[in-house]
Order: sequence, then C-alpha cells, then structure tokens
Amino acid sequence: MIVVTGAAGFIGSNLAHRLAAQGAELLLVDHRLTPAKAANLAGLPSFRFVEHELFLDELRRRADAYQVIFHLGACSSTTETNADYLERNNVGYTQALWKWCSAHGTPLVYASSAATYGDGSQGFDDATPPDRLTPLNLYGKSKNDFDRWALAELAAGGPRPQGWAGLKFFNVYGPREQHKAGMASVVWQAYRQIETSGRMKLFRSNDPQYPDGGQLRDFVFVEDCVDHMLWLWNNPAASGIYNSGTGTARTFLDLVLAVFAGLGREPQVDFIEMPANLARQYQNYTQAKMDRLRAAGYASPPTTLEAGVRRYVEFLQAG
Repeated sequence: MIVVTGAAGFIGSNLAHRLAAQGAELLLVDHRLTPAKAANLAGLPSFRFVEHELFLDELRRRADAYQVIFHLGACSSTTETNADYLERNNVGYTQALWKWCSAHGTPLVYASSAATYGDGSQGFDDATPPDRLTPLNLYGKSKNDFDRWALAELAAGGPRPQGWAGLKFFNVYGPREQHKAGMASVVWQAYRQIETSGRMKLFRSNDPQYPDGGQLRDFVFVEDCVDHMLWLWNNPAASGIYNSGTGTARTFLDLVLAVFAGLGREPQVDFIEMPANLARQYQNYTQAKMDRLRAAGYASPPTTLEAGVRRYVEFLQAG
C-alpha cells in the first residue's frame, strides 16, 4: 500500500491519479474533505481515506511498513502568521513521519518548497545549505526548518528512511488546482479571465530591467513534478533535497500567450499597476537549478510551457 498525504490537494491528487492508473493500492490522507477538494479524487477506482491527525494514531499502532509515504500535506498559505501552528503542522508532523519511516524501513518523499529560497539573493540552487537561506515568510521558514532538521539528523548519524527525498516545487500549474482559488496558478487565472472577458490583465513591471509582462518564473507542469517524485522513490541511492522545476525561466507574457493559443483566441492583454504591498516583496525572476537531479540520473526532458498549457486547457475544457 502507498500513502499520499495532502492527497486531495493539487499535487497530491495528481500523484494519486497517476499511482491509481498504475494499479497501486492507495491510502489517502488529508483534512476532512470539502466538496471542492473531494472533486479532485473523483475518478479514482478505489482508495482508503484517513484524516490527517488520525493517520498519526494509525501509524503508532501499525507494525509493518508501507511501500512508500509521499508527504505532500501541509499548511501552504504564504500569509499564515501562526508560527506555532506551522511548527506543529509543517515541521512536527513531518518529523513524526521521518521517525516512523526510519524505524520501519519505509521510503519517504516529502514536499519542501521553493519558498525556502526567500528573495532569491542566494540563487535557486538545491545544493545551497538550508542554513544559508532566509525565507520571506513563516510558511517558507517552516519548510526550511524541516530541511535543516533532516540534514542535522543525517549529520549526527541518526536513523533515516530507506530512501528519502525533499522536493522544492517551483511555479506548478496543471489540473486539479481550482480549489486553491486566488492561490491557483496564473494559468488557471488566465483561463478564467479569458473565458469570461476575452482579455487578460497582467501586472506592469516594477523594475526597469524587466518589461511589462517580462517578469520571469520557472513554470513547471504538475505531471513533471509527479515524474520527479516517482523517480526519486524508485532511485533511493539519490536521496537528498532537490528542486522540482524545468530549469528554464519563462515570462508571464509567454504563459498568457500560451493560454490564448490553447483556447484558439487572439491575444488581448492589458497591463495594470502592481499593488504597493505586493511590489515591496515581488520576485521578478525565479529559475530552478536542475543540475543535481540530472547528475543523479534523472533524464526525462521537462514539458515545455506551450505543451503543458495546451494539455491543461484541454483538461479544463473537457470538464
């Protein structure tokens, strides 16, 4: 049996659907399901569902191992201000899974975050020690705190899972993210705006180095993230913390033009002023360095932005 926590969320549900298509027996863990998140599990042939707090109780009673635990459950709000909650939910919960997996010989693949890189002044290199990173918010700090804890455990010779990996996801887009509303990807936002009005609004640049719409992000298709996770599970010798991106930064205008193309419409883009509170902490450039995952043996090419957006638009129109 394979465990996926955060299974009704964006990345977790796409992983669950891939595993189900491969015939896996699934134990899915999440908070109590809302109708919006329950929709992400529609179409799965069979699974057992456990609420996330009860899952820890189940682990304490379980003597045998699972095939693997994919831990994608977390508070992912970048505006969360309750540090104690983040410490308990994002750090302590993951520590409990690490310790259980270490004791039972179970591989663990967990979600770190590109938010650990902060303002990007240290670059976006997954070889950078977490101690050198300064996240911009408490969410990013919680993810970095666990990475630091895990590496400290390893350095001290402590027990470790039988194969482990932390993934720093960059700007992920793709099916089953609608429940995220305002936190959903710009692809989803663009699709909704264009379908409603025929136009798309983008922020003007707040930096003369970048033209309007020329701000850059590493946009990664969710199926590529699933590929990264499955490969790392199946290659335990590559244990470590890795970026999950494409390695190529693209502009927001590129992304929006790809959505228009996927819908078969002529581009109509308007530029609007960036809110002052956002401009103060806005990143104009992110790009995952993917050298370490490639050096470890991962060879599949990333999905191009145009191909990924086209597949996503087809999914949305089919639904």
